[in-house]
Amino acid sequence: MKLISEMKAVNIPVLLALVLGATLLTGGCARRTVYVRVAPPPAKQEIIPPRPAPKAVWIPGHWKWTGSGYKWVPGHWVLKPAGKAWVPGHWKKTGHGWVWIPGHWRR
Repeated sequence: MKLISEMKAVNIPVLLALVLGATLLTGGCARRTVYVRVAPPPAKQEIIPPRPAPKAVWIPGHWKWTGSGYKWVPGHWVLKPAGKAWVPGHWKKTGHGWVWIPGHWRR
């Protein structure tokens, strides 16, 4: 019986650590939809610098909601993954307000 009680004492902290780790990992991956009642300003006209590499793709700048207003995030160059195309992010008007749809790579 002593062996069983010692095993429970060892396994409970391990179990708690695993549960806490899983909770933190899944909580960090969850996305919350933020609805903004104020429409974003028109996109800024950016001066695109020269392409730094043949496989570089320009990711256009966009307006980011800060919680109290919009802040411009400038565009930048990134290396294109093989066989993929960039789909730019955009603001979408919904019945609840404006929602940011992030850009992503598509095959």
